[in-house]
Amino acid sequence: MESLNARLRKIVKTRGHFPCADAATELIWLTLPHINKEWAHAAHNCKSAMIQLAILYGERCRKPST
Repeated sequence: MESLNARLRKIVKTRGHFPCADAATELIWLTLPHINKEWAHAAHNCKSAMIQLAILYGERCRKPST
């Protein structure tokens, strides 16, 4: 989990300024599947976490392509 947090912080920091909170949320949402593919063993709750984000943020989050 710490690795995921570090990767997300790096991506957000690299991007810098966001015009709104939705833009930051969308960047995180779109980044999670790419980070997940690079892991040898994906986090066992990653899919459920992504589902929870979709429930909480509804239309602000696009479903990842599978």
